[in-house]
Amino acid sequence: MIRLSHIHKSFGHNEVLKDVNLVVQEGEKLVIIGPSGSGKSTTVRCMNGLEMPTSGQVFIDGVELTKKNRIQLVRSTSSMVFQQFNLYPHLTVLGNLTLAPIKLFHKSKREAEELAYNYLAVVGLTEKAHAYPATLSGGQQQRVAIARALCSQTKIILFDEPTSALDPETVQEVLNVMIKLADESITMVIVTHEMGFAREVADRVIFMADGMILEEGTPEHFFVNPIHERTKQFLGKILH
Repeated sequence: MIRLSHIHKSFGHNEVLKDVNLVVQEGEKLVIIGPSGSGKSTTVRCMNGLEMPTSGQVFIDGVELTKKNRIQLVRSTSSMVFQQFNLYPHLTVLGNLTLAPIKLFHKSKREAEELAYNYLAVVGLTEKAHAYPATLSGGQQQRVAIARALCSQTKIILFDEPTSALDPETVQEVLNVMIKLADESITMVIVTHEMGFAREVADRVIFMADGMILEEGTPEHFFVNPIHERTKQFLGKILH
């Protein structure tokens, strides 16, 4: 579903990604972990064209994204949930959720609203349909952002540290929604520091440091028997 081939990404003289190669299968739940500044977010942003690699190729569902004019195609294949919720403050929850289905996917208002209510039920926020984002807690806003991603009905959802901007007591409500989504056939790529979540949901975990993938394997491999010294150091700090 996603293939990164020899991805390099530099910002000025700073090389953020160094020859990243990665394949994500359809329906796979891939979790990317690693220290801050390791290139995790940049990797995910390269997957949907928010960042273009300095060199290398990105393929989404067999189509090369790194060729010009393919961005629109990718927008219809993948959606993204960010650290900051990026909701439109002047629109209600319902307005935020129906915008893309109507504008991008040409659904009728009625169809878009049916979709929105369906996914608000999934994230447990049906009663907030007519509320404005400013009246919601951070956890509620992030759950709305997840519902908005679902409303695009894309095959892939990318999550870039979706709980990092939340208060500790609201983190679990967002993780619970994502755990529920993990039972669906959606392909999910998740950058997170939530190790318990990674252990429960991931089919595969990737550890990045210094712009490279240093280790990958099942959650059992990672949390029981990591091989790379850098992985051991990272997990030692996070898990104790």
